[in-house]
Amino acid sequence: MSAAAAASAVAAGQPLLVASFAEWREAARDLLVHAVPPELVTWSQPGAGDLFSSAPAPAEPTQHPSISLDATRPAPHVPRSLMDMLQTAACCRMPDRWAFLYRVIWRWTQGEHDVQSAADADGGRLHSMVKAVHREEHDMHAYIRFRERPEAAGPPRFVAWFEPHHDVLPQVAEHFVSRMGKVSWMIATPDASVLWDGATLHNTGPLMNSAADLDDAGEALWLTYYRSIFNPARLNTQVMQSHIPSRFWKNLPEGAIVPNMITDAALGARRTGQAQAVGRKSGATIPIAPADAQPERQQPSKLDECRRCELWQYATQAVPGEGPTHSPIMLVGEQPGDQEDLAGHAFVGPAGKLLDKVFEAAGVERRGLYLTNAVKHFKWEPRGKRRLHKTPAQREVEACHYWLDKELAAVKPKVIVALGSTALKSVLGTGSVTLKDTLGKPIRHEGRWVVTVYHPSYILRVPDENAKQQAFKVMVDGLKLAQELLERPPEEPPA
Repeated sequence: MSAAAAASAVAAGQPLLVASFAEWREAARDLLVHAVPPELVTWSQPGAGDLFSSAPAPAEPTQHPSISLDATRPAPHVPRSLMDMLQTAACCRMPDRWAFLYRVIWRWTQGEHDVQSAADADGGRLHSMVKAVHREEHDMHAYIRFRERPEAAGPPRFVAWFEPHHDVLPQVAEHFVSRMGKVSWMIATPDASVLWDGATLHNTGPLMNSAADLDDAGEALWLTYYRSIFNPARLNTQVMQSHIPSRFWKNLPEGAIVPNMITDAALGARRTGQAQAVGRKSGATIPIAPADAQPERQQPSKLDECRRCELWQYATQAVPGEGPTHSPIMLVGEQPGDQEDLAGHAFVGPAGKLLDKVFEAAGVERRGLYLTNAVKHFKWEPRGKRRLHKTPAQREVEACHYWLDKELAAVKPKVIVALGSTALKSVLGTGSVTLKDTLGKPIRHEGRWVVTVYHPSYILRVPDENAKQQAFKVMVDGLKLAQELLERPPEEPPA
């Protein structure tokens, strides 16, 4: 039956016999042009007669006079993404696949575009069929084993047997064409075979019955190698079976020897492999610190490449320090905030605006200071549609100290102003010194003065107005003290 006469056949009560996706596509196009709904169409395919053998045969075909062959409409436009899914799903061996695919495309042409979504009932089944076909292609790539034939036997040089659950042989054949070059090979299945002669791909019917028809003189060498790398002491049968489904084992060369090796392992080979005397070597024991035993790892050269902790996965970008290259005063905060994370610049959010007021009250110009943070990525937790600040963990502060050290070495500040306890711990490298004990009391550390003040976000959070004013004064006094320390000799203690 011609695909172009599909609507006529349905109107006459005849089933549509379809053997390939191309035939189905032509038939579906004709049915859609004549607006034939899915419930009026009976689909069939070669070899599928048994599916309907239990149903009594009607005395005469059921006519569908409601189908108008004269009234037609333009051929529908179906997006390429949906057609690709339908073509892939057509490889899934389901008895009703042609009827199901026509129902999907019919719904799309009726404006039900949700049919392509996995949340839709038909869309979910369509996605499952596509996934099953892709999985079968992957399994065929992974578990096909080619056996080499004797040269005297002639081409093909390599032959493989596989029993796929879905019709994926054409796609898999194209994969091996690109992988094996001009070497001739054949893949046989119970339903069809493909033969590559080095230049052309030939499709034929079934040419073999099972993998037992294959013989490979080099297979013994492979099995010897497989036995030699088998370690009974590390055998995990459940993992082995989960990685390779049982239906593939019978056609794998190593499948014939694995059961015996598993049995031997259970009967004592595993204990032999685990014995303390096996592999023991005499010699002196050299003590070494665990840190020294770690391999030398290349450190990141750019802040955007930093993977020293996990914060980079959730931040928009790393926020570097900003300011003059050799500023005498460096301000170190805790971490970027939400707006800093989006803008890529330090202290541009609410805390930065408050910090500008502190600079103005202390008589300090921002452009003369170097501003940075102890942690360069924004750590946050979701609250509805907002991203709220979350204090970085000690391991994250320690991981990011690598970048703070680089900034200190490049800027060489004489005074460091630590904004808050996290910054103080990062600068001093210890958690034994608290913010409360160091406010207004500069510390001499590694040749620099360290002044501690509140972080500006603390002033924004504290509810009491008197506390706000007191904290603001502490920050202003700390900035003034930092300027005074620039004029004092290192050995002279502050007043």
